[in-house]
Amino acid sequence: MTIDQFRKMALEIPTAVERSHMHHPDFRVAERIFASLGVPDETWAMVKLTPEQQRAFIKKAPEVFKPCSGAWGRRGYTNVYLPSAKLSILREALDIAAKNVANRKKKKTPNVQRRTPNIE
Repeated sequence: MTIDQFRKMALEIPTAVERSHMHHPDFRVAERIFASLGVPDETWAMVKLTPEQQRAFIKKAPEVFKPCSGAWGRRGYTNVYLPSAKLSILREALDIAAKNVANRKKKKTPNVQRRTPNIE
């Protein structure tokens, strides 16, 4: 798998767009990042999975998938080693990652209720 192949597959997802974040390309659906390229270096990509999905992909292909470092990895962010990745498994991971972010509801800011002084 090459960077160009990864980019092409990510952009084949309906409504996906390429942007940039932290000086590397990322791919978004509904304005949310589902994948990125170049972290930690040019041979790696990232897909945003749930922790359960991450464990399943690591079990299927441990030479391809590994958790990102720290808290990001514990939340399901998963590094993809591009030279070892096969098209079919990466297509599946990208599709799932895009659905994960597209289905996520925006967090609502709670209404702040202020007490009015009791003036009698």
